[in-house]
Amino acid sequence: MHENLYPERVTEDSPRSVTVVICAYTERRWETLRLGVDAALKQMSFGDELLMIVDHNDDLLERCRNAFARGLVIPNRFSRGLSGARNTALDEAHGSIVVFLDDDAVPLDGWLEALRAPYADESVCGVGGLARPLWVGGQPGWFPEEFLWVVGCSYRGLPSGSHRVRNFLGANMSFRRTIFDRVGGFSQKLGRVGSQPLGCEETELSIRLGQADPEAVLLYDPSAQVEHHVPRQRGSLGYFVRRCWSEGLSKAEVSRRVGSSSALSAERKYASRVLPRGIWQGFRDSLAGDCWGVARSIVIMLGFVVTAVGYWTGAIRKPSDDEAK
Repeated sequence: MHENLYPERVTEDSPRSVTVVICAYTERRWETLRLGVDAALKQMSFGDELLMIVDHNDDLLERCRNAFARGLVIPNRFSRGLSGARNTALDEAHGSIVVFLDDDAVPLDGWLEALRAPYADESVCGVGGLARPLWVGGQPGWFPEEFLWVVGCSYRGLPSGSHRVRNFLGANMSFRRTIFDRVGGFSQKLGRVGSQPLGCEETELSIRLGQADPEAVLLYDPSAQVEHHVPRQRGSLGYFVRRCWSEGLSKAEVSRRVGSSSALSAERKYASRVLPRGIWQGFRDSLAGDCWGVARSIVIMLGFVVTAVGYWTGAIRKPSDDEAK
């Protein structure tokens, strides 16, 4: 059995102790994984802990155990995918606050304290931060800021300051550990595994929490920042369209589980306010000499249509008996 070499094991007497969870599945992200682990460890205090969950990859598991001594590295004990890996971490976490960091995200200075500080307010059940895109090769000129969620990053339309929200981006979020005792873990029927396109497991969990406790506060604080690595292949129009389609299917599944009113509350405001402003801004940019402005407007409309069609396709699809359980 692998020994946890991180010296300060969390105790229940630590009201704002933190467990940082990083779930990894591929060696292709090794460099960003290493940078993220190092940056997180530098910000951790006495009583915090690091958990690394490796998703059904024995070679990566051994490599992580050899490279990262200051933490507990264990395999995903549940079904393949991010939800199973996160649920494995919940079984092991001892911190009163559980922080989830993507394996291709690197925390910036002050990140962990910015996530930790709001928990001094007992009504705060979760805190999420900002994910800045770090594009390999640069952001394509046609790619609209309103759709940065396509690459897992904070997008235009999110609050500019600390604000209560419905859900967080999965790359940079945290919750009180006790909320999982009330609402359960992440749904393993959601999450992108192989060819399965369904995601939004963080959204579904957050909505379940809000339904169970309407007074629970989920706080978005953009001062808690990470850089999210965006590889070249995610800068293609084909990836953009596939991801929008998957998002529509995912939102349909979330609607099936928690109700469309809750599942689409933030999306209605985004579609009716944020996207029209983005379309007009693209046209104005073109008039001001930006040759990509009209392209961004067209891509915003394309993204909306593809996501909407994906949603309605998922909504009319009859779930299998296994999915309905």
